[in-house]
Amino acid sequence: MSHSHEHAHHHHHNHVHTNNKRVLTLSFIIIAAFMVVELVGGFIANSLALLSDGVHMLSDAFSLGFALFAFKYAERHATMNMTFGYKRFEILAALFNGVLLFVISIGIMIEAFRRFASPQEVLSAEMFFISVTGLIVNIIVAWLMLSGGDTKHNINIRGAFLHVLGDLLGSVGAIAAALLIWAFNFTIADPIASLLVSLLLLKSSYGLIKDSLNILMEGTPKDIDIDQVVETVKSEEAIQNVHDCHVWTISNGLNAFSCHAVVSDTLSIKECEALLQRIEKELNALNIHHMTIQLESHENPHSRTTLCEHITATS
Repeated sequence: MSHSHEHAHHHHHNHVHTNNKRVLTLSFIIIAAFMVVELVGGFIANSLALLSDGVHMLSDAFSLGFALFAFKYAERHATMNMTFGYKRFEILAALFNGVLLFVISIGIMIEAFRRFASPQEVLSAEMFFISVTGLIVNIIVAWLMLSGGDTKHNINIRGAFLHVLGDLLGSVGAIAAALLIWAFNFTIADPIASLLVSLLLLKSSYGLIKDSLNILMEGTPKDIDIDQVVETVKSEEAIQNVHDCHVWTISNGLNAFSCHAVVSDTLSIKECEALLQRIEKELNALNIHHMTIQLESHENPHSRTTLCEHITATS
């Protein structure tokens, strides 16, 4: 006997999903508009910090647009060939943004080292005013994402937010470099600021890539304690053994669990249904939204497997 259940959290999920799309749309418009100003200003001021921030903002506009497209594409209904729908497209978008952020950071670092060897004149006044404007723009967009978007749980919008945060840090670095160049003619401050920001972006991109790959490889979600999940199922007196356990993330905010549970042959269908309903309620509290639990007797050859006990003992 098997039973599959998906918790009715769709209303909340749809509300958050709509907010994420609205925030991404507005952020995309703001970033794309200022990107042109910063790139032109970077060329005029001959500032690497400003140009790198502008190029990063260009990638931001592309990343925000791609993340927005991923949200819309993920709304497509499930089909016979795609039974879970297209929700994982958001994870692919997050992985793409993480890789793009990583590549851009490496490129900026290479150019920074080149300017260490051959410092260039920088127009500090133009660099300062454009950087201040960029900082204001990025603060507005970051605030929009933090207040209206799900940057904590939705990996897709988190990837877009990291791009914006990188821009914000880039603007701060460019402002500091412009002041040092204006006050002390310390032109090397320009590549130093770029290098520091790039290191921070590398760290952020690594975390985003790692989390995206964990979902795509169907690893255990970070917010799920698999020992606790297994023990919750085994805590039911009617369940004698649990095996073939799997916990994974289908997409943002949708964790899944499946297992085989050995029960007594004497349990009636009604008692089995009541048992499953109790387990589902307990697992919902552990952030499991979709579950499939197969009940079987000791006569089933698979019931001799002790995968879950092994996981509990070694994880």
